Amino acid sequence: MIASSLLGALVSVAHIAITAYIFIIVAAALMSWVNPDPYNKIVQFLYRATQPAYNLVRKTGIPTVFGGIDVAPIIVLLVLEFIDQFLIRLTF
Repeated sequence: MIASSLLGALVSVAHIAITAYIFIIVAAALMSWVNPDPYNKIVQFLYRATQPAYNLVRKTGIPTVFGGIDVAPIIVLLVLEFIDQFLIRLTF
């Protein structure tokens, strides 16, 4: 009983963290369509928060640029959504 409650709480926290990171990735992707001020603190935060995940995808050897469009954010979003759904189903 206590173990299942603990697992449920951990999955809930992981779900919140994954959802927050998804919003960060979407904001960074939208920001990349314009030419933002690189000295802006929000732009710097979005860059520092997303580049490690993008670089991890790029190091796997999966081609991420198609027709000049970088699809690394989409790949990261798909992986995060898969992990989120897996953890949610794990608790049921």
